[in-house]
Amino acid sequence: MSFDLDAYRSQVNEAAAYLREKLGTEARVGLILGTGLGKLAEEIDGAKTAEYGAIPHFPVSTVESHHGRLLSGTLGGVTVTAMQGRFHLYEGYDGRQITFPVRVMKQLGVDTLLVSNAAGGMNPLFRRGDLMLLTDHINLQGMNPLTGPNADEWGPRFPDMSEPYDKGLRDIAEQAALDRAIRLQQGVYVAVEGPNLETRAEYRFLRFIGADAVGMSTVPEVIVGNHMGMRCMAISVITDECLPDALEPVSIEDVLAAAAEAEPNLTALMRAVVEEIG
Repeated sequence: MSFDLDAYRSQVNEAAAYLREKLGTEARVGLILGTGLGKLAEEIDGAKTAEYGAIPHFPVSTVESHHGRLLSGTLGGVTVTAMQGRFHLYEGYDGRQITFPVRVMKQLGVDTLLVSNAAGGMNPLFRRGDLMLLTDHINLQGMNPLTGPNADEWGPRFPDMSEPYDKGLRDIAEQAALDRAIRLQQGVYVAVEGPNLETRAEYRFLRFIGADAVGMSTVPEVIVGNHMGMRCMAISVITDECLPDALEPVSIEDVLAAAAEAEPNLTALMRAVVEEIG
C-alpha cells in the first residue's frame, strides 16, 4: 500500500490543532517518558492532560507499564510537553505511527527532545540500575520512519546523522550528573524490534558490532527529531546485565523493578537538564 503524505500531513496538523486548543501554552522542550521516567509527570506543575485515545489519529500505548497520555505544564519553571508512555514496533505499529507524536510536538513548537528508555547492558562495566547517556545508536529494527515521500517543510530528504544526540545537551547532562553524584555511563544504543529478549549469540553479535546497550525504542523518535531539526538527548536505564557467559533469565517484573530503583536518579537528572536549557 502506498503512503499518502498529504493525508499524513493533515493528520499531524489535526492532532496539533486539537492539542493546542486542549492544552494551551506551547513548549520548546518535549519529553518522552519511557520506562524509568513515568513519575516525572508527577513533578510537572499545572499539568493539563490529553488521553492518547482522545487525540485525533494518535496511536494508543498497549504496554502495561506505559501510561497513555500527553501532558503540558511547567517543570522547574520551564514549559514542557510530555508523553507519558510511547509506542513500539512490537505492538504492531509502523515507523510513521511510532513517530507521529514527535511530528505533532514539533508543530506545537518543541525544538528540544529528551527521551528515556529501558535497555539491557552489554558493556561489562555496566551494572543493573546504571544510567547510560546515549552518544550514538545503531538501527537494527528493519525499518526507517523516513521511508516514502518526504515532506520538505519538515526536513531534508537525506538528513545528516553525524551527531544524532546533541553534544551540548550531553555536556549539560554530564555536569548535572557530576553535581548530583549520579553514576552516568555513556555508550552506543542498538535498537531491535522485539518483543523477545536476545539470545546469547545475539548479545555477542550486538556487542561485537559496537553496542553497549540494547532496547526496542528511541531510535525512530530520534531519527524523526533530527529530521525536523530538533536537538535530541536520550538516557537509558540499564535494567539487566546481558553478558552471554553469565546470562540469567529476566522477567518483565525484574525490568520494572530495576527501572523503579533508578527512577529517582533519572528524574533528578532530566529535571536538571530541563532547568538548564529552559
